[in-house]
Amino acid sequence: MRTFCIKCLRPESACYCAHVPQLQTRTRVVFLQHPRERRVAIGTARMAHLSLTNSELHRGVDFTGHARLEELAKNPERVAVLFPGEDAITVEEAQANPPETLIVVDGTWPQAKKVVMRNPVLAALPRIGFVPRRPSNYRIRAEPADHCVSTIEAVAEILGQLEGKPDYFDRMLGAFEFMVDTQLERQETRTGPNRRRIYKGEWRPPLELRSLADVADRLVLFYAEANAHPLEAGIPPELVHLVAVRYATGERFEAVIAPEQPLAYSTPLHVELPEEELRAGEPRAQALARFEAFLRPDDELTVWTAFALDLLWNGGLARRAARNVRLVTARALKGKAGGVEQAVELLKAPEVATWARGRAGRRISALESVTRELVARGSATEPPAKLPRTGSEG
Repeated sequence: MRTFCIKCLRPESACYCAHVPQLQTRTRVVFLQHPRERRVAIGTARMAHLSLTNSELHRGVDFTGHARLEELAKNPERVAVLFPGEDAITVEEAQANPPETLIVVDGTWPQAKKVVMRNPVLAALPRIGFVPRRPSNYRIRAEPADHCVSTIEAVAEILGQLEGKPDYFDRMLGAFEFMVDTQLERQETRTGPNRRRIYKGEWRPPLELRSLADVADRLVLFYAEANAHPLEAGIPPELVHLVAVRYATGERFEAVIAPEQPLAYSTPLHVELPEEELRAGEPRAQALARFEAFLRPDDELTVWTAFALDLLWNGGLARRAARNVRLVTARALKGKAGGVEQAVELLKAPEVATWARGRAGRRISALESVTRELVARGSATEPPAKLPRTGSEG
């Protein structure tokens, strides 16, 4: 008979309590957990709650008459709900007047939406929506889309931004990563018969592949290069080369951008463009204005790393929907995705001719190759041939 930890409620052999920090926060975090999520062994709301001394956890679907929620609703200017919506503000906007209390709804997307819609008091509160800076590491549970992350990942990121201490709140993820690694290790070393998944009806591709295929006509793939100095120089990286291609039509965009800061010695070597060409590039504002004109209102920027998005946002481009195909690739491979050029080989993706200059030219073509393979798999009606595993996802 298995014994369970009374704190994290996990089997003692999988207890993660030794990895849970005790973090102080200025923001009060109130978790509202759907009851079904409590029974999910790999859920993360309790883990986040245990990590934050200034937090509380409530369970339910209908919070009508709930004393704590009604108390919070009396001062809506001090409270915000971490939940998307048409009226949701960005994290950057929230930083100007950060909430004293952050309500986090925990559950699958349908469960969380049900909790919000079932409770008018909750639905009426201000909302904060955000686009994760990095893909989820939740390798043991599929998220509905690449921009979705686990509860603890979302809380760590938004608290880091609201309170200006991202490294501090990243400490929350130690227990999360331990849980994920432990679960994956047990799956790999299981000696008994594998659990069989029973499919009802016809086979369908994994959700993350289907979701990519469903929006293929809105994808704009892009790759960005930076003028990057050593960390100790204290000079932030800046955008110097931007290439993009519209997946559905093949329309292309390229801009070489003149650096506004001193050009790092290694930049021409890394981006594989001559120094004189970089210095003669167009002004950043002009390049981003051209790129903004290239984009359509419902386009989704598609990248391999979140760093490319950071270069765009920090460069002044207005934030918009984005997705990271590296995570989708890792799930398709059931292992490490590596770099985008390596992923082409691992996926046995169709080759796409290089059309842009420098390293960015090779990598945007590789990104298009990978994306076309993933979209094809997401549109498939029969299971693909099995590929060899490449280890844990990365």
